[in-house]
Amino acid sequence: MSARSSRRVLVWRHGETDHNASGIYQGQLDSHLSERGRRQAAAAAARLAERPVARLIASDLVRAADTADELAALTGLTVEHDERLREIHVGRWQGLAHTEVVDRFPQVLAALDRGEDPVRGETGERVVDVQVRVRAVFDELLPRLGPGETAVLATHGMASRALVADVVGLSARQAWLSLVGLHNCHWAELVEHRTGWRLEAWNVGVAGPGAASVSDR
Repeated sequence: MSARSSRRVLVWRHGETDHNASGIYQGQLDSHLSERGRRQAAAAAARLAERPVARLIASDLVRAADTADELAALTGLTVEHDERLREIHVGRWQGLAHTEVVDRFPQVLAALDRGEDPVRGETGERVVDVQVRVRAVFDELLPRLGPGETAVLATHGMASRALVADVVGLSARQAWLSLVGLHNCHWAELVEHRTGWRLEAWNVGVAGPGAASVSDR
């Protein structure tokens, strides 16, 4: 397979929200981009619009959907919304500050530090649950992606890491312990080789005012 005919999938995390900036677990709460997040999305979209993007699929949560809209406005692409690209559901952690979660759920956080994959927030999901749904989106996309074409998936921090890890054959534990989370409005690049899909780039972003990132929650 030549480099020219290789298909690519860019897994793009949404711009900053006020919850991100405040250290709040948002999970599937439908929070909007902050002013800084909108600037991040515009800057990243300008860079991504230079690529031969043929498909644009986004989580239906507004922070990811609005991020994707910035790229759609520059490329003329129609955004396809898919709820399977939503962030991991963090159950009772949703809306809590990180400090509150540390105080109330120390055993779960200790398990995470060991690379385990417990249910988040007692009533939420595990990473392996997220992998199943986001991988289904990826697999359904491929027959619609022609030689040399690029697709962009606008999603969330944990969902991005879960998808990339599954595509390249990393376990949830390996990904959690070895890959830092994607920063706001940064992306990972998956490229198709004759032996399968490989991770060519991780945490790619745009430098400049408003483009700084925060860790995912």
